[in-house]
Amino acid sequence: MSRKIFHALVDPDEAIRLVIEKINPRPPGVEKVSLSNALHRVLAKDVYSPIDHPPFDRSEVDGYAVRSVDVEWSDELSPVYLKIKGRVKPGEKPVLEAGVKDAVEVATGAMIPRGYDSVVMEEHVERDESVLKVYRATPPGENISTAGSDISSGDLVLFKGTLLNHGHLALLAGLGINEVEVFKKPKAIVFSTGEEVVEPGSILEAGKVYDVNGTLITSYLMEHGVEAYYGGLLPDDYDVIRNRVQDALKKYDMVFTSGGTSAGLSDLVYRVFSDIGEILVHGLKTKPGKPTVIATSNKKLLIGLPGFPLSCYMILVRVVSEIVKLYTGALYNVKTIDAVIPIQIRKQVGKTWLIPVMLTESENNYAAYPVSMSSGAISPLILSDGFVEVKESVDVVMEGEQVRVYLFRDLPEKTRLNVIGSNDPLLTEILRLKGLASTSRILNVGSTGGWKAVARGEADVAPTHLLDEETGCYNTPFLKKYGLEDKAVLIRGYDRLIGIIVGKGNPKNITSIEDFLRTDVRIVNRSKGSGIRVYLDMALKRIASLKGLDPSKISKIVNGYTYEVKTHTAVATAIKQGRADAGLAVGYVAELLGLDFIPLTWEEYDFLIPRKRLVKDSVIKLIDALKHLDEVLDEVGPLFKKYFRASENSGFEKVTCFEKT
Repeated sequence: MSRKIFHALVDPDEAIRLVIEKINPRPPGVEKVSLSNALHRVLAKDVYSPIDHPPFDRSEVDGYAVRSVDVEWSDELSPVYLKIKGRVKPGEKPVLEAGVKDAVEVATGAMIPRGYDSVVMEEHVERDESVLKVYRATPPGENISTAGSDISSGDLVLFKGTLLNHGHLALLAGLGINEVEVFKKPKAIVFSTGEEVVEPGSILEAGKVYDVNGTLITSYLMEHGVEAYYGGLLPDDYDVIRNRVQDALKKYDMVFTSGGTSAGLSDLVYRVFSDIGEILVHGLKTKPGKPTVIATSNKKLLIGLPGFPLSCYMILVRVVSEIVKLYTGALYNVKTIDAVIPIQIRKQVGKTWLIPVMLTESENNYAAYPVSMSSGAISPLILSDGFVEVKESVDVVMEGEQVRVYLFRDLPEKTRLNVIGSNDPLLTEILRLKGLASTSRILNVGSTGGWKAVARGEADVAPTHLLDEETGCYNTPFLKKYGLEDKAVLIRGYDRLIGIIVGKGNPKNITSIEDFLRTDVRIVNRSKGSGIRVYLDMALKRIASLKGLDPSKISKIVNGYTYEVKTHTAVATAIKQGRADAGLAVGYVAELLGLDFIPLTWEEYDFLIPRKRLVKDSVIKLIDALKHLDEVLDEVGPLFKKYFRASENSGFEKVTCFEKT
């Protein structure tokens, strides 16, 4: 069996053009469906309103229909007296007409009798039998919705190509429309491939991963108006794959596969597509997403997507969505927004990079924080707001440069609490207990990254535990170093016990950081810029100096120094799984995973907050939780109380350096 090499790579737009040029995708037909069956269907013709909405002049409040000219001089001191000559209920056609100095009682939604031009509210009148005393003037039109003021008969209300959602259906119902003409749904089937992939719910053996893409692709297509089905897992067997794909082409307009699209010997999808159809694209000029295959067979479309979930997702959004909307007839476009990149990105010329990002609001723009460069990650599927496309001709994106973001979903709410900085397990619990978890976005970029985010105006809160080497103080010296003394405040948080995490029973007999220099010990390190990393680097520097070693060579002396993870739990997991022998983290995660812990120090974990954000409701709630931290610790349980403690200043501004303990 020979290895298939990639043909000439094409960029995403060229891939889309090749498909359109070859098969000109279009909806398979038109049909009429009831509103109850119209969700996620695409309109096949423009919809015009058959009626006025509202269909009559109606009252917006409970009150009295009056002629504005009769009450124009009324006020609290000189009320106007009117005669009440009747009442109109909702759903009732009035037979009364306006006369001089009279009024009609109306309920909310009731039809306004002829001749009346305003409604005075119940709160502004007094009634005595058939006499109404009016204490407030009402200008013409007040508290009345006139016929057609919302939608007029004949108005174009929905365009052909609209992908119908619940709001569209409600509008159509309100206009009395109970069925609509829609495009027939194109049909698609989705297969996953790979011997390492197993169905969710089955036992996960070593070396195996759960199938993410089968669910991802199928649900994505359904959301975009496709009648999509999941066809299950296909083995790495050429004959099986070929037979299943050929059978599928008899019933479906599109066949999707996931995995097996690279150039390796076991990547069979390309061979199958090539043998039963014509290859249009074998490889995109993108990273990730290169192993994408697009082919046609008798005007049917075959798309082989990358096996890594994040890579698959971004190609779905960037390429597949543009093709699918031609099949469905939908008018939608992938939403984009301009944002600035808070860090410098370097890449090679010749390939477009797709980088998932989280968006945070700065004072004048959005900032796009890269989430993960691992195309196999699944957390960015929900944590990222979209992705940045860095074109193939670009080699450097400068810090602060504006970029275009392709959105996965609608823009984040301005009320969202943006927490950018150090990772901490207790902070997550505080947000959960105070009802802030669902409206918060946490970016674990390390303490240093948090300070920079505040300086740029991107963070509401920056958790930090940076130890200053010159003063031995946590956090406070950095207000001056970052020029934030007048722009931000440090809110005292809490202390947490950090130390060395080792395997159960401490099999390597590790007693101190000095043991990290042993050749038989492999560590797991935290990301650059994190407070734990700063603490470790300072400790290793002191040890190296005492031993007469060159501190600049530490990264080469310490085995595993360059093996970095983002969170405390990731440190513990690496040790639990045997990928490392030791690492620094908060003691809570050691006990949580059944590991041993060697205490080193209580560190001060504080919260840097821009002064302008102190009035934000979510920030106020967080600060209040810190002021009542003992109550929070009682609620989260003894394990947290063992490794975290409040200080007498928790929740208040920190202006001095506290003694290290």
